[in-house]
Amino acid sequence: MEPRSISRKGFLKSSSVLLAAGTGILQAPAAIGAQQSQSVKADRSYTLKNVRLETGFGYDEDGEVVHTKTELFNIEIHDGNIKAILPNKADANAIDAKGLLMLPAFRDMHIHLDKTFYGLPWKAKLAKNRTVKDMIAYEQQIIPELLKTSVPRTEKLIELMQSYGTNYARSHVNIDPTSGLNSLKNLQKALENKKESFQAELVAFPQHGIYYTKSEDLMKEAAKMDIDFIGGLDPTSIDGAIEKHMDFVVQLALDNNKGIDIHLHESGDPGMKTIHYLIDKVIENPVLKGKTFISHSFALAQLDKVKIEETAEKLANAKVGIASTIPFGSTIMPIPVLYKHGVDVVAGNDCIIDWWSTFGTGSILQKANLAAQLYGYRTEFDLSRILKLATHNVLPLDDKGNRSWPKAGDQADVVLIDASCSAEAVSRISPVKSLIHRGKIVF
Repeated sequence: MEPRSISRKGFLKSSSVLLAAGTGILQAPAAIGAQQSQSVKADRSYTLKNVRLETGFGYDEDGEVVHTKTELFNIEIHDGNIKAILPNKADANAIDAKGLLMLPAFRDMHIHLDKTFYGLPWKAKLAKNRTVKDMIAYEQQIIPELLKTSVPRTEKLIELMQSYGTNYARSHVNIDPTSGLNSLKNLQKALENKKESFQAELVAFPQHGIYYTKSEDLMKEAAKMDIDFIGGLDPTSIDGAIEKHMDFVVQLALDNNKGIDIHLHESGDPGMKTIHYLIDKVIENPVLKGKTFISHSFALAQLDKVKIEETAEKLANAKVGIASTIPFGSTIMPIPVLYKHGVDVVAGNDCIIDWWSTFGTGSILQKANLAAQLYGYRTEFDLSRILKLATHNVLPLDDKGNRSWPKAGDQADVVLIDASCSAEAVSRISPVKSLIHRGKIVF
C-alpha cells in the first residue's frame, strides 16, 4: 500500500483487480472441454501434474543436511481430499502445476479479522495512543463508524491472506459494550460469505476488559454463539485482579465447552503470575489441556535461562500453548526453548494495517522467515523445520527426511509456491502462486 490519497471505492477496485489476477495461475487445460470443466467445479475432482514434492534430504560427508531432494508427481484430488499421489505424467490431461512446490496451506493463528483499516485510505498508528487503555478509549470512538463497512473489508482482508497462501485463521473478535455483539455478527457474515474458500475459529475477546467496561454479560452471550475460544486481556492492568478475571474466563470456557486464548501483554511479575495461575487452572481442569493458549506472553522474554526452562516445562506438561507474532526489537520471545520442551507454538500476523499497528502484511510465511532470522535458523535443515510456524506443525519431511506429507486421504489444503524446497521458501519468502482450499482452487 502506498501512502497516497485514494478513495475507498478506488482502493477496493484496485484490490479486486490484483487478487483476480492471481486466480488465473492454475487453470483447467483447454483439452478438458467446457462440459468436463463444469464437472471439475461441481465435484472438485481433477488431477494436477508436474507438482514438485519434497522426497528426502541430501547429506554431505559429515552427515549435515545440505540439500532437499524433490521429484515431480501427479496429484489426484477428489471431493476435497488428496485421492492419490502418482508418478508424474507430463503429457497427462491435467492441470499443469509447472514444477511449482506444493506445501501445506498456511495458518494464521492470531489475527483480528474484525479490526482493520484495510480497504480504507492509508492511515498510520497515532502516536498519542500509547497504552492499552488509550487504545480502548480510541476504539470506543471509531468502532461505530467502522462497523458499517466491516463485512466487505473483512472479506478483502481474507482475500489478501489467501493471496499469501493462508486458508485458515484463529481470529479474535471484539466483545465489548461499544460494539455489543455486532463485531462478532459481522465477522460471522463475512466468514459465511467466504465459507467455500476459507475457514476460521473464533475467540470471544473482551478487548475493553471484562470488568473495566462491564463486559461480563456480553461475554456470556457470545460464549453461547458459534465461537471456539474464550479470550481475556491483561487482568492486572485492565481489570485490577488476576484471580477475578481469570476465574471468569476459565469458568466460562468450562461451562460452554470452549478453549481459552488470552491476550497477555503484561511483563514482569504480573505477567508471570497470570501465566502460572492459568497453568494451575488447566491442571485442575484437564479438559482444558491442549485447548488453552496464551497470546503474546511478553513476560517470558524477560526470564533468565533457568526460569524460562522451568516455565517452558510447566507449559508443556499442562499442554498450554503460546501464540506469538514473533516480535523483534527489545522483546525477543524464547521460541527455541519453548519448542525444545514441546510447547505448542503458533504464530499470527495479529494486526494488519489497523489502529494498533501500522504494519502487517498478511503473510504468515514472513513470520517463519522472521523467526529464522531472529533465532539463527540458517541451515537447510533448520529452515525446513521452522516452516512449521506457518503451517502449524505440518511439514513435508520429518526430521529424518521421510516424507510425512502429503498422504492419500489428507484434506486438499495446499499452496503451490515458486521455490525449490521449503527451506528456500522460508528464506526468500517465495511467492505463492496458487492456494487450494479443500480441493477448490481459490487463488
